[in-house]
Amino acid sequence: MNKAELIESIANEAKISKADAGRALDATIGSISKTLKKGDKVSLVGFGTFAVTKRAARTGRNPQTGKAIQIKAKKVAKFKAGSELAATVNK
Repeated sequence: MNKAELIESIANEAKISKADAGRALDATIGSISKTLKKGDKVSLVGFGTFAVTKRAARTGRNPQTGKAIQIKAKKVAKFKAGSELAATVNK
């Protein structure tokens, strides 16, 4: 499912226009992104938790040459599925 299909699905489920569903989805994604950028986490009970973790610097390999390269430390967004979502997926 891509973003357009998700917007259409939201519009149908909530019985709202596609434009309103698109704005709602963009606002949701924006709010989650801003919260993660601040370093906080977003917990949606039953659905899951979005959080930011730090990935340490490490040594990797260039697959073409085999030469060792340094990979910089960075922050990454993670998602952990909640119990209800996990149960739904595993039915």
